[in-house]
Order: sequence, then structure tokens, then C-alpha cells
Amino acid sequence: MVWVPGGRLHMGDTVYPEEGPIHDVEVKGFWIDRHEVTNADFATFVAATGYVTLAERPVDRTKHDDLPSYMMKPGAVVFVMPNKVDGTGDISQWWQYIPGANWRHPGGPDTGIDGREQYPVVAVTMEDIEAYARWKGRAIPNEAQWEWAARGGSGHPLDEHEQPKEANSWQGIFPVLNTAEDGFVGLAPVGCYKPNGFGLYDMIGNVWEWTSDIYSDDNKDMAPRHVIKGGSYLCAPNYCMRYRAGARQGQEADLATSHLGFRTILEAPAP
Repeated sequence: MVWVPGGRLHMGDTVYPEEGPIHDVEVKGFWIDRHEVTNADFATFVAATGYVTLAERPVDRTKHDDLPSYMMKPGAVVFVMPNKVDGTGDISQWWQYIPGANWRHPGGPDTGIDGREQYPVVAVTMEDIEAYARWKGRAIPNEAQWEWAARGGSGHPLDEHEQPKEANSWQGIFPVLNTAEDGFVGLAPVGCYKPNGFGLYDMIGNVWEWTSDIYSDDNKDMAPRHVIKGGSYLCAPNYCMRYRAGARQGQEADLATSHLGFRTILEAPAP
């Protein structure tokens, strides 16, 4: 873990409406994982505890009685690159619910994580990551802690919002062409790019990361959602400019996806 000293954060940004208004937040110092929790980390937790993730369990029909039959099977939502798309309004053109997809099989039952021990674990829900954090004696960062850590020592949003060069994001036209100029088409192992000012890896790009805060908006029909931060390898200038510390998005707490991971914090004295 890395010690992040406290400071004053000008929280938020100005690219999308949900990021503002920018407001001041005082953040106390804390410890945070140097990089995202990996498949190897999560496998150690599962081996020690016998934990079964939400995506591996039968679907709770009392909470999801309106889902189609194929979504009643244990699984996760997986990005599948389409050959062509009819606009970008219908995300089902590249997001598919795949029965049998979970942290052990992040792309579906025919995929695995052998040889990918140092990749970030994905297809984990809030319930799963909270169980891991409790086992470690840690917690999930709140939005302000995460954003302060991601800024690497600068309390202000950057004036420019260009696609980062030292991060795993999407180069090309999303979702049909990824030129892989950053070295990867999909996920990357943790720590492939330069760390930020606090010595933290992959705070931007690679996978979105859960925070403990509830996401608030005006859509009352959605299931409870948490704030996720940092963008992922799927963020591209033509579609999703959320490869920024101030960006934020809502994610259903019980939905496992192939582009979302996490890291933990420890609120303990400074070294």
C-alpha cells in the first residue's frame, strides 16, 4: 500500500454534467493499494474463505423478477467488440450478459485467468469487494478519497481533457476499432504504465474502480448504484471521455461486469 497525505481537493470536473459543480473537500491521509486488486489477490481470498461471488450464485428472483430467462442464470456483463454498429445509442450492440461469466471466467465459460494472475480482477460486485476488504481488515475508498489519490498530489482538475498517454484506454473509433497504440486491446496487467505523483498505478484507465459512495441522479427507477471512477480500457474520445480523475459514473451494486475492478484503503496513522 501507499501512504496518501491529506489535503484540499477541488472535487469534480466540467466535461459531463454529473461531474459538477466543482467543490472543495478536505481529505485526511490514508493508505491505498498501489494497484488494483489482482486475480492472484482475489484467488488467495477465495482459497482462504471459500467465498462465492455474486456472479457465481443463483440469481435472486425476488429482486429481479422482470429479467429475461437467460439473465436468470449466474453470469456477468461482458464487452464483445462488434463488427459494426448502428449508432452508439444502443449499448447492447457491444455489451452482452453471458451466463457462466465471473471472476474466474471473465469473458464467459470458455475463458479463464491462467497466466493472468497479475491482471485486475473483474466481474465483482459491491458485496464481493466489501467481503474482500473485510477479510483484509480494510475498506473501499469513498469518492473523495479515490479522486484525491488519482490526482497524484494536484488538488485541481487538469485544464486540458486529452486522452492520457500513460494509461490503458481506447485508441481509435469506439466500439469497432482499437488501434492498441498503448500496447493493449483489452485489459492490461497492473502496473504497466508510469505511476502518478503518489506512486499509484492505473488510477486512470484499465478498469473502472468501485467506490463506497452512492451515485445520485434523478432516475428513481434504477436499482441502487455506486459511484465508479477512473474510466477503463473502453474509454475513447469519440464516446466516453471518462479517463479523468474528476469523472464519475453510476453502477448497479449487484451487476458484475468485465471492465470494473477495485482497490482498498486503510485508515491508519502515517508512516
